[in-house]
Amino acid sequence: MNAVSPGTIFRRLLALLLPLVLACAAPAIAADWDLDRLMQSLAKTKEGRATFVEKKYLALLDRPVESSGELLYVAPDRLEKRTVKPKPESMLVEGDTLSIERGRQKHSVQMQEYPELAGFIDSIRGTLAGDRKALERSFRLKLEGQAERWTLNLWPTNAKLATNIHLVQITGSRDNVRSIEIIQTDGDRSVMTIEKVASR
Repeated sequence: MNAVSPGTIFRRLLALLLPLVLACAAPAIAADWDLDRLMQSLAKTKEGRATFVEKKYLALLDRPVESSGELLYVAPDRLEKRTVKPKPESMLVEGDTLSIERGRQKHSVQMQEYPELAGFIDSIRGTLAGDRKALERSFRLKLEGQAERWTLNLWPTNAKLATNIHLVQITGSRDNVRSIEIIQTDGDRSVMTIEKVASR
Protein backbone atom coordinates (compact mmCIF):
# COMPACT_ATOMS: atom_id res chain seq x y z
CA MET A 1 0.00 0.00 0.00
CA ASN A 2 1.35 3.40 -0.92
CA ALA A 3 1.90 5.81 1.96
CA VAL A 4 -0.19 8.97 1.88
CA SER A 5 1.84 12.14 2.27
CA PRO A 6 0.98 14.77 4.91
CA GLY A 7 0.31 17.25 2.08
CA THR A 8 -2.30 14.97 0.53
CA ILE A 9 -4.01 14.45 3.91
CA PHE A 10 -4.12 18.25 4.42
CA ARG A 11 -5.66 18.87 0.99
CA ARG A 12 -8.30 16.20 1.58
CA LEU A 13 -9.21 17.62 4.98
CA LEU A 14 -9.39 21.11 3.50
CA ALA A 15 -11.75 19.87 0.78
CA LEU A 16 -13.98 18.29 3.41
CA LEU A 17 -13.95 21.15 5.89
CA LEU A 18 -14.06 24.21 3.63
CA PRO A 19 -17.76 23.87 2.72
CA LEU A 20 -18.58 23.47 6.40
CA VAL A 21 -16.55 26.55 7.32
CA LEU A 22 -18.25 28.60 4.60
CA ALA A 23 -21.67 27.35 5.67
CA CYS A 24 -20.98 28.42 9.24
CA ALA A 25 -19.61 31.77 8.12
CA ALA A 26 -22.64 32.65 5.99
CA PRO A 27 -25.06 33.29 8.88
CA ALA A 28 -22.50 35.61 10.48
CA ILE A 29 -22.34 37.68 7.30
CA ALA A 30 -26.12 37.62 6.97
CA ALA A 31 -26.56 38.70 10.58
CA ASP A 32 -24.76 41.96 9.75
CA TRP A 33 -27.29 42.85 7.06
CA ASP A 34 -30.00 45.22 8.21
CA LEU A 35 -31.80 48.39 7.19
CA ASP A 36 -28.96 50.68 8.26
CA ARG A 37 -26.46 48.64 6.22
CA LEU A 38 -28.73 48.85 3.18
CA MET A 39 -29.10 52.62 3.56
CA GLN A 40 -25.33 53.05 3.96
CA SER A 41 -24.75 50.97 0.85
CA LEU A 42 -27.28 52.92 -1.23
CA ALA A 43 -25.93 56.28 0.00
CA LYS A 44 -22.56 55.54 -1.61
CA THR A 45 -24.09 55.93 -5.07
CA LYS A 46 -23.89 59.64 -5.90
CA GLU A 47 -25.20 59.33 -9.43
CA GLY A 48 -26.44 56.62 -11.70
CA ARG A 49 -28.02 55.81 -15.02
CA ALA A 50 -30.32 52.92 -15.81
CA THR A 51 -32.81 51.64 -18.31
CA PHE A 52 -36.31 50.70 -17.25
CA VAL A 53 -39.35 48.77 -18.39
CA GLU A 54 -42.56 49.63 -16.61
CA LYS A 55 -45.79 47.63 -16.73
CA LYS A 56 -49.02 49.03 -15.36
CA TYR A 57 -51.75 46.54 -14.49
CA LEU A 58 -55.09 48.33 -14.52
CA ALA A 59 -58.43 46.72 -13.69
CA LEU A 60 -60.03 48.37 -16.73
CA LEU A 61 -57.59 46.81 -19.20
CA ASP A 62 -57.02 43.19 -20.23
CA ARG A 63 -53.31 43.71 -20.84
CA PRO A 64 -50.67 45.69 -18.97
CA VAL A 65 -49.64 49.06 -20.35
CA GLU A 66 -45.91 48.92 -21.05
CA SER A 67 -43.44 51.76 -21.33
CA SER A 68 -39.67 51.92 -21.38
CA GLY A 69 -36.85 54.42 -21.29
CA GLU A 70 -34.08 55.71 -19.12
CA LEU A 71 -33.63 56.84 -15.53
CA LEU A 72 -30.98 59.27 -14.32
CA TYR A 73 -30.26 60.01 -10.67
CA VAL A 74 -27.93 62.55 -9.07
CA ALA A 75 -27.75 62.61 -5.27
CA PRO A 76 -29.42 63.75 -3.21
CA ASP A 77 -32.64 64.81 -4.94
CA ARG A 78 -32.43 64.95 -8.74
CA LEU A 79 -34.35 62.18 -10.49
CA GLU A 80 -35.18 62.14 -14.18
CA LYS A 81 -37.36 59.65 -16.02
CA ARG A 82 -37.13 59.76 -19.82
CA THR A 83 -39.78 57.59 -21.42
CA VAL A 84 -38.97 56.57 -24.99
CA LYS A 85 -41.78 54.09 -25.74
CA PRO A 86 -44.65 54.14 -26.48
CA LYS A 87 -44.43 57.96 -26.58
CA PRO A 88 -41.59 60.28 -25.66
CA GLU A 89 -42.11 61.94 -22.28
CA SER A 90 -39.80 63.45 -19.72
CA MET A 91 -40.31 63.84 -15.98
CA LEU A 92 -37.76 65.68 -13.88
CA VAL A 93 -37.85 66.02 -10.11
CA GLU A 94 -35.31 68.40 -8.66
CA GLY A 95 -35.65 69.64 -5.13
CA ASP A 96 -39.32 70.44 -4.61
CA THR A 97 -40.15 70.97 -8.29
CA LEU A 98 -41.66 68.42 -10.64
CA SER A 99 -41.47 69.20 -14.37
CA ILE A 100 -43.22 67.14 -17.04
CA GLU A 101 -42.60 67.53 -20.77
CA ARG A 102 -44.81 65.74 -23.28
CA GLY A 103 -44.48 66.79 -26.90
CA ARG A 104 -44.70 70.57 -26.97
CA GLN A 105 -46.40 70.75 -23.58
CA LYS A 106 -44.48 71.56 -20.44
CA HIS A 107 -45.80 71.70 -16.89
CA SER A 108 -44.15 72.40 -13.56
CA VAL A 109 -45.63 72.00 -10.09
CA GLN A 110 -44.38 72.44 -6.55
CA MET A 111 -44.62 69.07 -4.84
CA GLN A 112 -45.52 70.61 -1.48
CA GLU A 113 -48.89 71.42 -3.06
CA TYR A 114 -49.44 67.68 -3.67
CA PRO A 115 -48.40 65.84 -0.50
CA GLU A 116 -49.44 62.42 -1.78
CA LEU A 117 -47.31 62.88 -4.91
CA ALA A 118 -44.41 64.20 -2.83
CA GLY A 119 -44.60 61.16 -0.54
CA PHE A 120 -44.52 58.78 -3.46
CA ILE A 121 -41.55 60.46 -5.14
CA ASP A 122 -39.73 60.70 -1.82
CA SER A 123 -40.09 56.92 -1.43
CA ILE A 124 -37.96 56.46 -4.55
CA ARG A 125 -35.54 59.32 -3.95
CA GLY A 126 -35.15 58.41 -0.30
CA THR A 127 -34.30 54.82 -1.23
CA LEU A 128 -31.81 55.84 -3.92
CA ALA A 129 -30.19 58.32 -1.53
CA GLY A 130 -30.14 55.83 1.37
CA ASP A 131 -32.01 58.40 3.47
CA ARG A 132 -33.79 56.39 6.15
CA LYS A 133 -35.10 59.47 7.99
CA ALA A 134 -36.74 60.80 4.82
CA LEU A 135 -38.41 57.44 4.19
CA GLU A 136 -39.65 57.12 7.77
CA ARG A 137 -41.37 60.50 7.55
CA SER A 138 -44.01 58.93 5.28
CA PHE A 139 -43.58 55.14 5.50
CA ARG A 140 -43.24 52.18 7.83
CA LEU A 141 -40.25 50.17 6.60
CA LYS A 142 -39.49 46.48 6.61
CA LEU A 143 -36.41 44.90 5.03
CA GLU A 144 -36.40 41.24 3.97
CA GLY A 145 -33.72 39.03 2.41
CA GLN A 146 -29.96 39.36 2.33
CA ALA A 147 -27.45 41.74 0.75
CA GLU A 148 -27.40 39.85 -2.55
CA ARG A 149 -31.17 39.84 -2.84
CA TRP A 150 -33.22 42.17 -0.67
CA THR A 151 -36.76 43.51 -0.60
CA LEU A 152 -37.69 46.78 1.08
CA ASN A 153 -41.40 47.15 1.86
CA LEU A 154 -42.80 50.62 2.45
CA TRP A 155 -46.30 51.04 3.88
CA PRO A 156 -47.59 54.64 3.87
CA THR A 157 -48.14 56.25 7.26
CA ASN A 158 -49.13 59.54 5.66
CA ALA A 159 -52.96 59.48 5.61
CA LYS A 160 -53.34 61.15 2.19
CA LEU A 161 -50.74 58.88 0.64
CA ALA A 162 -52.37 55.83 2.22
CA THR A 163 -55.69 56.58 0.51
CA ASN A 164 -54.05 55.84 -2.86
CA ILE A 165 -51.09 53.57 -2.18
CA HIS A 166 -51.18 50.33 -0.22
CA LEU A 167 -47.54 49.30 -0.57
CA VAL A 168 -44.31 50.24 -2.35
CA GLN A 169 -42.02 47.26 -2.74
CA ILE A 170 -38.42 47.86 -3.84
CA THR A 171 -36.03 45.01 -4.59
CA GLY A 172 -32.31 45.03 -5.20
CA SER A 173 -28.91 43.51 -4.83
CA ARG A 174 -26.46 45.36 -2.57
CA ASP A 175 -26.48 49.00 -3.81
CA ASN A 176 -28.40 48.25 -7.02
CA VAL A 177 -32.15 48.84 -7.13
CA ARG A 178 -33.63 46.21 -9.44
CA SER A 179 -37.38 46.84 -9.35
CA ILE A 180 -40.06 49.09 -7.90
CA GLU A 181 -43.59 47.79 -7.51
CA ILE A 182 -46.42 50.07 -6.45
CA ILE A 183 -49.65 48.48 -5.29
CA GLN A 184 -52.57 50.89 -5.12
CA THR A 185 -55.48 50.62 -2.72
CA ASP A 186 -57.86 49.99 -5.64
CA GLY A 187 -55.85 46.92 -6.71
CA ASP A 188 -54.13 48.50 -9.70
CA ARG A 189 -50.37 48.15 -9.64
CA SER A 190 -47.23 48.98 -11.61
CA VAL A 191 -43.93 47.15 -11.79
CA MET A 192 -40.77 48.91 -12.97
CA THR A 193 -37.80 46.69 -13.77
CA ILE A 194 -34.50 48.55 -13.65
CA GLU A 195 -31.19 47.66 -15.28
CA LYS A 196 -28.19 49.68 -14.24
CA VAL A 197 -26.03 51.08 -17.04
CA ALA A 198 -22.32 50.79 -16.41
CA SER A 199 -20.41 54.06 -16.01
CA ARG A 200 -18.47 55.17 -19.07
